[in-house]
Amino acid sequence: MLQLDSHIVSDIAALEGIYGTPATASIKKEVAYIHPHYRKFIEAAPFALLATSGPDGLDVSPRGDPAGFVRVHDEFTLLLPDRRGNNRIDSLRNVLHDSRVSLIFLIPGIGETLRINGTASIQVDPGLLSTFSIDGKSPLSVLVVKVNAVFFQCSRAILRSHLWDPSRHRDRGELPSPGTILADLSRDEIDGPKYDADLPGRLSTTLY
Repeated sequence: MLQLDSHIVSDIAALEGIYGTPATASIKKEVAYIHPHYRKFIEAAPFALLATSGPDGLDVSPRGDPAGFVRVHDEFTLLLPDRRGNNRIDSLRNVLHDSRVSLIFLIPGIGETLRINGTASIQVDPGLLSTFSIDGKSPLSVLVVKVNAVFFQCSRAILRSHLWDPSRHRDRGELPSPGTILADLSRDEIDGPKYDADLPGRLSTTLY
């Protein structure tokens, strides 16, 4: 069996000895504000991943809405509405513990992604919330993200994964359904078949 506790890299010098010096372009692409070029990526993205850090560890949460749902308030500030979910509010709990956040923006069909690091606060001003209303429903809060690093990631990960290639898309039936997972983990406290049967209707009526 493979021994995963051997050949561990434990210091920066050893790590840099393996990977070498980053290319000049890798350094030059990072700025501490939302450059107009990077703003176009944010405004075109219908999907983002939000990373936070809390007392129990790290968390990454998917966020999605019509393209441009993350609003550029100014060159140093983003506004991210918190849409209806399961009320675990893991990300928001974490922000109260540690304001540091990271975002990755994805645009369908585009290989490059956009990465942003910064700090966040939770805003609940009714006037602000109403500006993010969809179908007459406003988010319960908005994350105000003060950026301190913005840069694009090259397309290698997207190309290697064939993420946008329809011929590589999987059939949903190949994987366990939400109801199957919940029934097994709850030891049938949750009715799996009923959960799956109700899910499409519940999703269509509770997006916002």
